Amino acid sequence: MPMPGYVFRDGQPIPDSDVKEQAQGVRPGSSTDMTRVSTSTSSAMNTPSSSTADGDHPTDSHALANADHDEKGAAQVNENDTVKNLGWNEHPKEVAALVGGLDNEELWTLIRRFNKQMYHVKATTGPLLGGLDLEIADEDEFSPDKLRANVERLYMTVIIGLMGFGKHIARLRSWREPRRTGAFAAVYALAWIFNLLVPTFLVTLIVLIVHPPSRSILFPPAPLALVNSSTGGVQSPSAGVLGSHDSATGAPEKHKGEAVEQEASNFVSGIGSIALSSATGKHEQGDPDSDPLNKSVPDPTRLAMAGADAKSSAQGGTPTEHHDKTKQPMEDAMWGKMRPVMHTIGDISDGWERFANALSPTPPFAKEKPRLVLASVLGAGLAVSFFTTSAMVMKGTTAGIGVGFFSDPLIWRGLDWLNKNYPNWQKLLEIRNSFLRGVPTNAQLTITLLRIGEANKAPLPPPPSSDQPPSDKPASLNPDEVPLDASDDEIHSAIHADPGEKEAAEIAAETAAGADEKPKHRHGQHILGFFKGTTKGGVETKLGVDKVRAKIGSNHAKNHLGVLPKPSELGPSGPVDFKGRYKGHKGWINISTAAAIPCVSWSKAASDGTGGAVEDTIDRHDKHVAFKVPVQDIKALKKVGGLGWKAKIVVGWATGKTVADGLEITDKEGNVWKLTAIQYRDELFNRLIAIGGQKWESW
Repeated sequence: MPMPGYVFRDGQPIPDSDVKEQAQGVRPGSSTDMTRVSTSTSSAMNTPSSSTADGDHPTDSHALANADHDEKGAAQVNENDTVKNLGWNEHPKEVAALVGGLDNEELWTLIRRFNKQMYHVKATTGPLLGGLDLEIADEDEFSPDKLRANVERLYMTVIIGLMGFGKHIARLRSWREPRRTGAFAAVYALAWIFNLLVPTFLVTLIVLIVHPPSRSILFPPAPLALVNSSTGGVQSPSAGVLGSHDSATGAPEKHKGEAVEQEASNFVSGIGSIALSSATGKHEQGDPDSDPLNKSVPDPTRLAMAGADAKSSAQGGTPTEHHDKTKQPMEDAMWGKMRPVMHTIGDISDGWERFANALSPTPPFAKEKPRLVLASVLGAGLAVSFFTTSAMVMKGTTAGIGVGFFSDPLIWRGLDWLNKNYPNWQKLLEIRNSFLRGVPTNAQLTITLLRIGEANKAPLPPPPSSDQPPSDKPASLNPDEVPLDASDDEIHSAIHADPGEKEAAEIAAETAAGADEKPKHRHGQHILGFFKGTTKGGVETKLGVDKVRAKIGSNHAKNHLGVLPKPSELGPSGPVDFKGRYKGHKGWINISTAAAIPCVSWSKAASDGTGGAVEDTIDRHDKHVAFKVPVQDIKALKKVGGLGWKAKIVVGWATGKTVADGLEITDKEGNVWKLTAIQYRDELFNRLIAIGGQKWESW
């Protein structure tokens, strides 16, 4: 078993875990002090770094959310105290521009990825060295699903960025753009002749940083999937059609950024498949040519450690813990190292996002200051490079090696002195708290945008979704604007799927499917279908039993009610009222911001008195409020699963339905309210963390 303290979940803990729930009853909110805590009298480390921040706002993010912006969208206009519906449950084309200077598709991409990244937040009173909240806690709990989310983010930021850089290098080396390559070669030759390679490199970086138009001149953009990484020329995307410009495969997408997100998911799944195949000893090259039994059983790579044990047993090994004394210690050691690995991956992605947001800031963050700070750092290096010779570099390097090797006692005494006199000196040296101070990650940017909407009583609508597959039509692209040495016909043939090849591929797929459907190979499908039907019946029976258990008072059974909503139960929710259950009862979660103290509550009816059961005869929402919590009193928000991670896999495989998840709300007194079967759980979570003045920390 893994070490205690680790959580195994598909993004959420198993819902049957014991939680402390507040007894039913309305919490009075009038006695709560909702005044935001001023940070002006705290230490210098607490002072926001943004010029818009003042003592009334705990972070730069809150200050920017309440600032008056020059360029405004629909979410930045505060007309009255009524919450505005800017397009919740509407078609994306009918939604007006929400944030000034930011396209709606880019905004929804940020929110969609934010929803995947955030699981659990806690309010913190500690100092914010970087001026922004929502940093990852050092004690952040590990789970495989969090690791997956971090690796996906690594792919979408670092790996895709490095792919683009590599293809720019391939284009330069290919001489298919002779003018650009010739200019680079001439500058390099002159710098080499006059021993100015380092100053030239630094000057180029400074120009790229402070003058954004120079980036498209020196490195003209081209669709990532359209460039061959070996030749630097035009290639047909691996998806067969150029449906997106920023993805490695060029796959079509319904909304901006979805193709890269799907690639990231498949990237992690591919790594997992390879790892599991290795663990179970998969070696198809050694299988017999004809083996009906082998083709009729499922792929054992899905069974991970169980499959590895089965292989060991088949070879005469002894995989049980009684015989293998290394199994438990090795598992403990591996799981113990996963949390720092996950943090390292997250830190790399955070650093990449900060540099990207410094070079290309997104409103409402400052545009010039981050670029000037980066340029000044490189400018200092440029000044030093004019007076530094290669001999001096070698002397300094070898001297540093000697000092580091022979001065261990002095180094430890120095570190001890720093730790006693400046406890946070290591964090102060991090780039997020030094020359990138105040520059947000994408998550910090997203929560700032969410706070802008809440500050103006205009919650940002959720990203659009659809069950329809993306179109096979290529994305719009003008061949004249593609900076590649290729004719219009070559580019056109590359970005469009060849009808002949497509038809041939479909015929080949149908032929292969027909060959696999011979009677001797269909036994496995029948067996799998039998188990699937049996499992589906078992799931329905279990949920039916939970209804009976819930009626007799089982809290665990109550939490399972409504986790598989019927089509008739699905419907629009938000931005004020959200369908959800409390202690198994159907009802509505209401966010009230009309009063001076914003509150979240649960009732059997919506805020307008509708939606309750017939027997309730509710005239007003407040008549049947089960609990009411001031938003400012919320100290933790935690996404919880409607079912445990193993049950989710079984239910998803057997029924194909989406499980409605839940949310735990913890107040400053430690009371916990658990809401389940919430259809718009992520949107409710986003509203609650954006309304108040808390400084959040991600767990």
